[in-house]
Parts: sequence; C-alpha cells; structure tokens
Amino acid sequence: MDATAQPASPGLLNDRRTINGWALFDWANSAYALVISSAIFPAYYVSVTADQIPIGPFTLSNSALYAYSVSLAYILIALLSPVLSGVADASGRKLIFLRFFTTIGSISCMALYFFKGMDEIAIGTGGFILATIGFTGGLVFYNSYLPEIATEDRFDRISARGFAFGYIGSVILLVANLAIIMNHDALGLPSRSMATRLAFVSVGIWWLGFAQVTFARLPKDRKSRFATHTLRKGFRELHKVWQQLKAMPNLKRFLWAFFFYSAGVQTVLYMAATFAEKELHFETTLLILLILILQLVAIVGAFLFARLSERFGNKASLMTMLLIWMAICISGYYTYTQTFFYVIAACVGLVMGGIQAMSRSSYSKLVPPDTPDRTSFFSFYDILEKVAIVLGTFTWGAMEELTGGMRPAILTLILFFLIGLNLLTGVRIQKNDPDTAQAYSPS
Repeated sequence: MDATAQPASPGLLNDRRTINGWALFDWANSAYALVISSAIFPAYYVSVTADQIPIGPFTLSNSALYAYSVSLAYILIALLSPVLSGVADASGRKLIFLRFFTTIGSISCMALYFFKGMDEIAIGTGGFILATIGFTGGLVFYNSYLPEIATEDRFDRISARGFAFGYIGSVILLVANLAIIMNHDALGLPSRSMATRLAFVSVGIWWLGFAQVTFARLPKDRKSRFATHTLRKGFRELHKVWQQLKAMPNLKRFLWAFFFYSAGVQTVLYMAATFAEKELHFETTLLILLILILQLVAIVGAFLFARLSERFGNKASLMTMLLIWMAICISGYYTYTQTFFYVIAACVGLVMGGIQAMSRSSYSKLVPPDTPDRTSFFSFYDILEKVAIVLGTFTWGAMEELTGGMRPAILTLILFFLIGLNLLTGVRIQKNDPDTAQAYSPS
C-alpha cells in the first residue's frame, strides 16, 4: 500500500447512507454508457455527417471516423489508467479527481447539443471522446472507494447494488428520451433532431446532478502530501504483473485469448448502432427499442451461461459463446432487413453479459489465491480490455476504408474470435468451482 494511503474511517464502513450514495453514482454515469455510447449517439453521428469526411490530406467515411474516435479515446484512457490507479491507491485526493472526470464527461455530453451536422463535427467528435474519457476515468476512482466504505464480506452485494442502480437509472432515462423523441411535435419541439440533441443534454444533467449526492456522501479527501512517485506507481505495478505472468503460462494464455476475443466483442457493441443506421436505415426510435430488447435479453443470457458453466465448466461456456459470436458476425454480413437484425441483436444480448461475466469469473479462478497483489492483476486485466477496444475499433475503421463498406469489417472480427478460441483450447480452468455462480453477480 502507498505510504499516503489512509485506512477507512470505521464510522463510514457499512453505513447505509454512504453505500447508497456510492451506488447512486452508477445510476448517474450509466446514462452515458447506454444513451451516448450504445443507443442514440452512434446512429445520430452517422445520420448528420457526410458519408465521406476530409481529415487533412485524407478522406474517411463517417462510420470509420467514429470507429477511430473510439480508438483514440481508449488509447488515451489506457495511457491514463496506470497513472489514475496510482493516484487512487494513494487514497488522498480521490474525490477531487472523481469530480473532475464527472464534470468533464457530463459537460461534454451537454456540448453535443450543438452538434447539428458537418459544420460542428469537431464538437461532435471531440465531445464524444472527452465524454468517454470522463466516464472511464471516473470509474477508476469510483471503484476504489469500495474498500473504504464496506467490509470485504459485503463487497459482492454492494457492487451488485451499484450495477442494479445503474441499469435501472439508465433504462429510465432512455425510455424518457424515447418518449420525447417520438412525441416531439406534441411537446412543441420543432424537429426530431432537436429532441435527439436534448437527449444528450439530459445525460449530462442526469450524470452531473445525481453525482452530487455521491460527492456529498463519500468520505472527504485527506489532505495528505502528494508524492510524485505516486504517478509512476501504476506503471510499476503493471510491469510487476507482466513479470509474474512469465511463471504463469496458463494464466498468460488465457489473457491473450481474452485480449483477442474482447477486441471482437467490444467492437461489435460499439459499432452495431452505426451499422444499423447506415446499412439498414434504422430510425432513432427503432434503435432505442432494439437496445432495450438487447439489455433485457442480456440478463437472461448471463443466467443461462452461468448455469451452463455450473454443469460443463467455464471453458466450455466461453467456447460456446465464441462460436455464437462468430455466427453473429457471419449473419450480420448477410443481413439486409431490419427484422432479421432484431434476431441478431437478441443473439448479441444473449452472449453479451455472459461473456463479460464469464471472463471475469475465469480470470478470478486462474489468479492464484495466495497472490498478494490481486488488485494489480485486475488493473492489468482492465487495461488489457481497453487496449483490445483500440485494436478492434481501429481494425474496423481500417477495413471499412480499405474495402469501402462495413460488411467486410464485420467478417474481419471473426479472426479475433478464432484466435481467441484457439488460444482458449489450451487453457485449463477448474470445473464446477463453487464461486462460479457468485461471479455472475453484477459488479
């Protein structure tokens, strides 16, 4: 532990008011994850921009530029994460950083209101990148509060409460935005475009507004002296994990498998809405309904594959899901109707929550239980997923530019799933671990 870290205040441990305040931050920021990154903004971005956009001496398709924007955001996040982890571990000034990233993210969402078309493309692209950085950067500090407000025996339950708050809150806001967009005439709004842009403002207000409750209830910053070596701590921890992995070939092989198939999974999740709008001409209201269906199916899928894992083991469950992901990519390539895309979206929902929960569960089993720095191992896992997003979305954008279409980019993702599947076949994961079911509790 960093020398500047302080123990949790006994009066705040397991305090209901503090815990609910912490969980409410998930309610606040999950609006970004659902409304901006998944349901509304990606399709809006493609619909209001030109098919081909000049960027200096180059010309990119609008969907490729969006993919590259995701890549750039996560490159910056991956570089920042070790520094932020070091600051979070120091435990001295977490609240001020949580406020900072929340403010940056929420204001960036509100700024998207001014993104009406090509004349404001810098606002649209830059605002999205900053909102993504604000969302992910804040999570580092938000997650680091858990040991400070609860005892270890309550971590799972409290983490699940945060997830539940986030899911419920984001869905409420998304449904409200759907109602406003569908009834914009009756509400006196001049256009559907303005109703959509007001949805971006609502995310920023929701995020920043509810976060104030969290800021008021979390432990206050301790005015400990800031040490410059804190900024290097995260990088040292990651290097230490990499050195330890040399003596853990089984875990190292799993991480490589996770890296490649995550590149495929995350790219599908980020680019599905742009594909639906550009290739299948989905309207905003239909896309929102599609995302809501996907969210509901994801809950069923997580429990389904948890049961499958209990019976056949994590490895069999993961391999089954990777085969389904490949089938999704092949089907997406041949999809030309909105009706069939609903079927594909249901399949994505089925394996979306399952593969993320199963991957975390498997990794938990493979990290030796007597490892003293398990937190550093999970920081490594988290950053690896961020770098995978960069690889996947950049590959998508590059393939779209090389081939002139989004469909070949979908087929390219199959390669990531195949590499992941091949690596996973050589991984040994203990079957029927009693902790498997618990690992599917949202966290």
